[in-house]
Amino acid sequence: MAAAQWPLALAAALAALLLCGGGGAEARVLLTLDDFGAAGDGIANDTQAFLNAWAAACASDEAAVLAVPPGKAYRIWPVQLSGPCRRKLKLLIAGSIVAPASPGEWAGRDPMKWLYIYGVDDLSVSGGGTIDGTGQQWWASTCKRKKTQPCYAGPRPKAVHFEECRRVSVQGVTLQNGQQFHLTFTRCSDVTASFLRVVAPPDSPNTDGIHLNDTSRVQITDNLISTGDDCVSMVGNCSDVRVKDISCAPGHGISIGSLGKNRTTDMIDNVKVDTCLLTNTTNGVRIKSWQGGMGFARNLRFESIVMRNVSNPIIIDQYYCDQPTPCANQTQAVEVRKVEFVGIRGTSATKQAINIACSDTVPCRELELKNVNLTLEGGGAAPTAFCYRAYGRSAGTVAPPSCLATHGDRMLRDATADGMDS
Repeated sequence: MAAAQWPLALAAALAALLLCGGGGAEARVLLTLDDFGAAGDGIANDTQAFLNAWAAACASDEAAVLAVPPGKAYRIWPVQLSGPCRRKLKLLIAGSIVAPASPGEWAGRDPMKWLYIYGVDDLSVSGGGTIDGTGQQWWASTCKRKKTQPCYAGPRPKAVHFEECRRVSVQGVTLQNGQQFHLTFTRCSDVTASFLRVVAPPDSPNTDGIHLNDTSRVQITDNLISTGDDCVSMVGNCSDVRVKDISCAPGHGISIGSLGKNRTTDMIDNVKVDTCLLTNTTNGVRIKSWQGGMGFARNLRFESIVMRNVSNPIIIDQYYCDQPTPCANQTQAVEVRKVEFVGIRGTSATKQAINIACSDTVPCRELELKNVNLTLEGGGAAPTAFCYRAYGRSAGTVAPPSCLATHGDRMLRDATADGMDS
């Protein structure tokens, strides 16, 4: 876009933002990165201009809009954007924010951070622009991608990471090619992440779309996510989470966990995932926990979900082990209780469409399969369901037939066409 055109586009975007913001009469200050000397040519280091602009916006006595102008790309090295800010702040990304390509640029810096926002309340991010982690060199060097030595097994940056923030919204932007997780919320509350496009190649390792850690009161809605790992994942202590209207294709599905790694205590409570389309993913809806962990995953509902050529459409795995050496058997486990799978339909890419493997000592309880209809992709024999140490019931039509046990002496069942509803 020509330089003369972007102020008009920016003004239009700002006008729309003000109309939608619910506070049209509120006085606001508009700042742009260019006001602070940014080049926006995709080559120059615009980090200091970004930091200076953020400092001015955060210190403003009036609600501020900090704009990343359209038609330009701002190369930003790792930054920490800290609060508290004096008033509400809007980060309007109409152009592109781009990370340096080489992992070597993180030398002497925290390798887990790129755009790190700490302790900022009442922040909204919008604007229709792009945040590009340019993670290709990071992926290529990882041991998950590179099978010969030397390979890199250390930490990678979370592309956009909010920590200790309240009343935060991220809406209407594209996040792409994250070095690792694209959008992360840690110890945050009252979070909205909606109308996002999150994309990375299917073989990009650990590039989760939206990741929650110790975060509560969350709305994740109306997003298109296509990455190399979980489309949405949550760990730690998360509660009151709604995931709705998500297209996940491809990726590793929608995951609770992994939980309990290194004998930690995790508590996931009151999560609803509904009205989602999963296509060509390696898992569907999944709960995964390590042996030896503690805590619980409870009051979870997966509803109105369509699977297309999905491997492992419904999976609970209390024996999760994502490491090169076998995991030791341990008696402690994260409790899985009160989980509903309702109105799930579509096609499975694997013969086993339902796989529920629970702990010997902490079995899964109060599970429900209701109106589940999963067939094998491409037709042929009906898929199967497998349950181990899993209590629960089924209702309505369930295909493959339910394998959930209702009595203590019937906790191990492998159901095929002869299975039984309860």
